[in-house]
Amino acid sequence: MTESGDKKQLLHLVFGGELESLDDVQFRDLKDLDIVGIFPDYATALTAWKSKAQQTVDNAHMRYFIVHMHRLLDPQEKAGGN
Repeated sequence: MTESGDKKQLLHLVFGGELESLDDVQFRDLKDLDIVGIFPDYATALTAWKSKAQQTVDNAHMRYFIVHMHRLLDPQEKAGGN
């Protein structure tokens, strides 16, 4: 999947899993993590996150997260962007 144009890719990972407790981010079973995907920008990742979060709204222990992969790939990048 490639994007055309001058728009810079700001990769974001969306994943989730069932937490052991509502007070901490400790997953019950790492083998059961749901890797939703890697997205080219924050807006697309947010749409995927909202969809997964809505699907699991009845399970209070199920949580989804957005990881700003572009910040991990380029730690010198300014913190201002999503």
